[in-house]
Amino acid sequence: MRKVIKFLLFSALVLLLVLIRAFEDLLFYDPYLTFFENDYLYVDSPRREIAKLVFYTSLRYVLNTAISLGILYVVFKDKSVIKFSSLIYGIAYVLLLIPFLYFVINPRQEDYYLFFNIRRFLIQPIGILLLLPAFYYYKLNR
Repeated sequence: MRKVIKFLLFSALVLLLVLIRAFEDLLFYDPYLTFFENDYLYVDSPRREIAKLVFYTSLRYVLNTAISLGILYVVFKDKSVIKFSSLIYGIAYVLLLIPFLYFVINPRQEDYYLFFNIRRFLIQPIGILLLLPAFYYYKLNR
């Protein structure tokens, strides 16, 4: 892949991640967006539809994951990197969704901070920030 095309693809994929974040209010059902923007430690949990919330949180995770895998492929062009990353994203989804569901079903004020951080891993593309430098370091040492 020529460097210009590679840079344009990388930029377009990063822009997609930014657009998902910029239009999250319009694209996804998430009553916790405004809840965590306010002084959430002193307020009750917002009303929510659990199935709808889990669906849209999962959809957002899948979109961020697909775009992140695209970024990894553009940067490394290695299918083994994509396979391993897909496995990591799949395991992370299962391990994060379990406590996410617990906190959604059983909201307690003392758990809000932990819930906030678990939710952040599900709705933000944090995985790419961990995997990109890790694979780059691995590639340098190979």
